[in-house]
Amino acid sequence: MIKGKYTSLRAIEIEDLAQLLVWRNKPEMRRYFREYRELNNAQQIHWFEQKVNNDISTRMFSILDSGGKLIGAAGLCFIDWVNRSADFSIYIGLDGLYIDTKFAPDAATAMINYGFGELGLHRIWCEIYSFDLAKIKFLKQLGFNQDGKHRESHWSESKWHDSLFYGLLSTDPRPQEKI
Repeated sequence: MIKGKYTSLRAIEIEDLAQLLVWRNKPEMRRYFREYRELNNAQQIHWFEQKVNNDISTRMFSILDSGGKLIGAAGLCFIDWVNRSADFSIYIGLDGLYIDTKFAPDAATAMINYGFGELGLHRIWCEIYSFDLAKIKFLKQLGFNQDGKHRESHWSESKWHDSLFYGLLSTDPRPQEKI
């Protein structure tokens, strides 16, 4: 288990899947994810069995509050073990928070420290969409820099949006205080 100040990260358990699926399928959350379709139980179980349990390039975690209640998910995906990089994802599903000012920064800091410290990564990156203003602010506060953008690469809500790429290197300065 990875500990933060307000959160803990633990491997996703099969018992977490039903709640994660509920959060994942909420349209107000789903709009921020690469997988835009509403998922069913079979797809969620397939993802769990293939990616979470059997793929060495994925490390997914349930985010728990200090009382042990499931509140969200975070992960490092598409881990490139040669180039020591990984795609970072996080959301707080509890109460539809998505990116809040307490749990998300705490869990993100723990995940980043795990990626750089435990896994020996050099670069942690993420792709988000230009309308995701909460995540843009969040990433900047964590010390991420915008590395680039793909113009009009994401179709959502009847229009095109840019994909923004943010990165954080193990050698980059990071805020000492959590957000």
